[in-house]
Amino acid sequence: MSARTIHIHPDAPAKPAVGSACNGCGVCCLAEPCPAGALVSRRRHGACAALVWDERLALYRCGVVTDPARFIGPAWLARVAAMFAPRWIAAGQGCDCDLEPQPAT
Repeated sequence: MSARTIHIHPDAPAKPAVGSACNGCGVCCLAEPCPAGALVSRRRHGACAALVWDERLALYRCGVVTDPARFIGPAWLARVAAMFAPRWIAAGQGCDCDLEPQPAT
């Protein structure tokens, strides 16, 4: 596997172990968008455009879940996205990202 660079907020929590609860580290979404993120970002590679840094909580959140109107066009579609987005991102299923971030050298 080739190395790639992602830029993680310095205050982001450390990536949890695979299977552990999501802690908002952002690694998965900074590496590539999920299916919902691919639709919003209009790309399948690179950071998800809907990934939002929450300064108050010092973690990343999915904007399609937390603020769908900001990322999804018509209001009716944003409401539908809000209903399905937690499933699309596998919320509550635990970390499924096997990437292991390394500090910048």
